Amino acid sequence: MDISTVTASTTTAASAASPTSPGVISSDFNTFLKMLTAQMQNQDPLNPTDSSDYATQLATFSGVEQQVKTNDLLNSLSAQLALSGLGVMAGWVGQEARAAMPARFDGSPVTIVPSVDSAADEAQLVVRDPSGREVARGAIPVSSEPVEWAGVGEDGSPLASGLYSFEVVSLKDGQVLGSKVAEVYGTVTEVRTENGATVLVMEGGATVASSAVTGLRRAG
Repeated sequence: MDISTVTASTTTAASAASPTSPGVISSDFNTFLKMLTAQMQNQDPLNPTDSSDYATQLATFSGVEQQVKTNDLLNSLSAQLALSGLGVMAGWVGQEARAAMPARFDGSPVTIVPSVDSAADEAQLVVRDPSGREVARGAIPVSSEPVEWAGVGEDGSPLASGLYSFEVVSLKDGQVLGSKVAEVYGTVTEVRTENGATVLVMEGGATVASSAVTGLRRAG
């Protein structure tokens, strides 16, 4: 048997076992040992392979296997921590969380926490419906103090219940300095994990990452 063929097969088996396929590595370890034994048995007796080469091959394969086990352990710990976080945050359900997100209007005023540019001398609150259409715009104090939006349109008539988004526009001398999505309070109805992150589902269907929450209070 050509020793180069055996060596190439052994190297291919070790390369195929990647950290992304732990099952393959576990099942192929015995195959690797068998192929290594076959390589030793079929080597050229007049030109034997150096023993250090065998040690290197075995060490390389074992190192990959250990890395896979470490990755599995880290994934397991990450899953446990995520579940632990869900247990802690389960107490948020029913509470009102504050974040830059849309808010559900059901006839009761919506508490809005604006973020106005420090250089501004004027600020406006812009309200949009679920389609993104502007339905209201009005002046608000140039401060970060919460304001109440009563849920009325440009003509002062009540708007329909639904999910609305809020934007604060900062101006100076009539020129726009910038705009930011306003933070609002919304009732948390569910806590869940998505792609490893903890997400809050708000009343009305809006979702927000728990890391984006800047305040929490008892529901009204």
